[in-house]
Amino acid sequence: MPRRIRPALLLLLLLPLLPTAAPARAACTDPPARRVNWLGCDKSGVDLAGADLREAVLGRVNFAGARLAGARLDGADLGRAELTGVDLKGADLSGARLVSARLIGAELEAARLSGARLERAELAAAKLRGAQLGKAQLYQANLERADLEGALLEGARLEQANLEGARLVAVQARDAVFTKADLEGADLEGADLREARLDGANLQSARLIEADLGGANLAGARIDGADFRDARLGNAQWVDRRRCRPGVSVGECL
Repeated sequence: MPRRIRPALLLLLLLPLLPTAAPARAACTDPPARRVNWLGCDKSGVDLAGADLREAVLGRVNFAGARLAGARLDGADLGRAELTGVDLKGADLSGARLVSARLIGAELEAARLSGARLERAELAAAKLRGAQLGKAQLYQANLERADLEGALLEGARLEQANLEGARLVAVQARDAVFTKADLEGADLEGADLREARLDGANLQSARLIEADLGGANLAGARIDGADFRDARLGNAQWVDRRRCRPGVSVGECL
């Protein structure tokens, strides 16, 4: 064996003896803070109103009965978190990840959810009045009987979402995508749906009174029993793929 061991060889020989960094672990007793790691922790019943939890790791956290009104949760990961009935009024969830999270009956009035990921989230009967959901991802989300009156949904993606019986009065949903969504019995009175995609959607018995559907795509949509009284349909692509004439297509596609 040579007298001198080359530095590279020496490093290879010593590498197995060097201590390895332990993987980051959730510290459930850590106080609320930006980027805190509470993965899988039980935070039921805690009062975190106004807390700064930006970019926090909150996947699978149990927040049952917790209060998070006005909390900063922008950029946080809340995938599969339990948030049923939680108070999130006025909370900032911009860009947050809530994939498959449970928000059944959650209070989300005036919450900021722009760009949030809510794919397959459970939002049945959630209260989202005035919530900001611009460009949010809601693929296959369950919003059955949810109250979204006055919510901002511009550019949001709700493909195959369940909005049966949901309240969408006066929503701002220009350029939103509702392709193959279930909107049966939904109330869309006065909604701004200009350029929205409703192709293949179920609009049976939906209320679209005075809604603006200018330039919207309704190709293949089911509209049995839907109420289009005074709805503006100019330039919309109708269910039979006809283009509705602008100026005269009010309440029906002409």
